[in-house]
Amino acid sequence: MSERNPTDWKSEAMRKRIAGRYAAERRFKLLGLGAVALSAAFLAFLLITMMGNGLRGFTRTEIALKVDFPASPLLLDPNAITDEALNQANLPMVTSLIAQKELGKGADDLLSPAAWTAIRDAIRADPTILSRTETISVPASTAIDLAAKSDGSPSDEAAVQRLKAQGLLSTGFNVNFLTASDGTDPTQVGIWGAFKGSLLTMLVTLLLSFPIGVATALYLEEYARKNWLTDIIEVSINNLAAVPSIIFGLLGLAIFLNFLHLPRSAALVGGVTLALMTMPVIVIAGRNAIKSVPPSIRDAALGIGASPVQVVFHHVLPLALPGILTGTIIGMARALGETAPLLMIGMRAFIATPPGGVTDPATVLPVQIFLWSDEVSKGFVEKTSAAIIVLLAFLLAMNGLAIYLRNKFEKRW
Repeated sequence: MSERNPTDWKSEAMRKRIAGRYAAERRFKLLGLGAVALSAAFLAFLLITMMGNGLRGFTRTEIALKVDFPASPLLLDPNAITDEALNQANLPMVTSLIAQKELGKGADDLLSPAAWTAIRDAIRADPTILSRTETISVPASTAIDLAAKSDGSPSDEAAVQRLKAQGLLSTGFNVNFLTASDGTDPTQVGIWGAFKGSLLTMLVTLLLSFPIGVATALYLEEYARKNWLTDIIEVSINNLAAVPSIIFGLLGLAIFLNFLHLPRSAALVGGVTLALMTMPVIVIAGRNAIKSVPPSIRDAALGIGASPVQVVFHHVLPLALPGILTGTIIGMARALGETAPLLMIGMRAFIATPPGGVTDPATVLPVQIFLWSDEVSKGFVEKTSAAIIVLLAFLLAMNGLAIYLRNKFEKRW
């Protein structure tokens, strides 16, 4: 066998090979940095576009309307102001007459169709204003609202400039967007109904999927015998985690609505459907977290006299809980953004009143965003972006709470 000559690291060929390796490493680093920069650019473009449209959705344009209540055709007794009396007062027509008197011809085009509700709320809050003249800020129409935000037609922008010159126009934070529910007027819609529906739906999902998923993971890892039956269960769970979400919607429609006759469009049905979709993710993450607990923990606990149940619940489960919470975060985040399964069970209904419980008709934020994005009115564009911002904030709050709990349990051990 011939002896191998030692490598001449100073030869010209070797220097070229080394230089080529260094150049390949630099190219690889630049390629990675370029991929990161491109991803960051797309993310920044998405956030800037969404914020540019969405932040305007949190504002509303209002017109200061001077209302001479004694001279108005309102026939209301200040000492007997009830909801029935206000409903019979024909406030929409009275508001239109007052607007035409104060703002001139075409005033109806300047005000929102729901402008009369501002006058109703003012009377309800202080019935004594019926005896004097009061200036009330009423919501402007969608066209005027968009024009005040530099997104309207020339005629509407001219009307905005005229109102500004008279000191009648103002744009401020729209509290109604956070406290109201769905509607047909973009200036009056809000996300509270959908937000509350999401809260109730996520609560049902968490209460069902978390304990069942954790119990399943514990049983499969700590108690179940390894045989063909458990193999089938494991394969089924892994397959369920990859099933398209709309399949779970069809399952919810067939079982919970058509067979069990549970209330349609309710947070209860939505939560149970999403729980079926979330459980496989929690089971898989829980099993991996339980597997990561060192066997020495079990041996030490058994060695000092702990029973198998005490080993699992006093030692294994607390140590695995941070990983289980991570899987729960992933599953709940996926459930929070789901739309397809909830559309299948009817949670796309027009909900003008926030749900009072899990059995009341409700919708959720992703479905509300989907419905608003399909509206014809241009005013819903900024409301859709604003609702997306609320959804992202909701998701970040959920993740922040879960991460805090996970870190708290990690510090304990």
